[in-house]
Amino acid sequence: LEGLRNEAGGHRLQRIPPTERRGRVHTSTVTVSVTDNNISTNPKYAQRSESDFRVEWFSGTGKGGQKRNKSQSCCRLIHIPTNLVETRQGRSRESNFSDAMLALNKNLDTLSSGEKLEKLSTEKKIQVGSGMRGDKRRTYRFQDDIVVDHITNKKSTCSKIMRGEFNLLW
Repeated sequence: LEGLRNEAGGHRLQRIPPTERRGRVHTSTVTVSVTDNNISTNPKYAQRSESDFRVEWFSGTGKGGQKRNKSQSCCRLIHIPTNLVETRQGRSRESNFSDAMLALNKNLDTLSSGEKLEKLSTEKKIQVGSGMRGDKRRTYRFQDDIVVDHITNKKSTCSKIMRGEFNLLW
């Protein structure tokens, strides 16, 4: 993966297609981004222990009369590191707790994946740049059989690079 990091950036391809009668050069631009799929997540979302949660029991609100006001079966579950709160009001204490825990874990997973995607897109944006011609990493000129790396100022033949010998340009 580290070796491929040198490939990140804009690549310009120049060629004369076989159907071109006047010999005009066709130019295409490709942007390359090399990223690691195992970007670490924020530890406060990833690792969850029982000590990270605070459970509060309370009596429900609304209709139900004396029975509802006496029994404390409603659950408020708080994730201490993020201050996310989930509340469930039902008849069963166990189902209220499990429903609140499921919902809170789902919210924590969403936060974690959103943060991971944000890191990934920032890394890609840095590597690719604007994608404009002046922001190029490498030029492939197939009609001359030359590849030029604009960062290292090294040149090689297209045939060797197409076989995967990228180290000639690093």
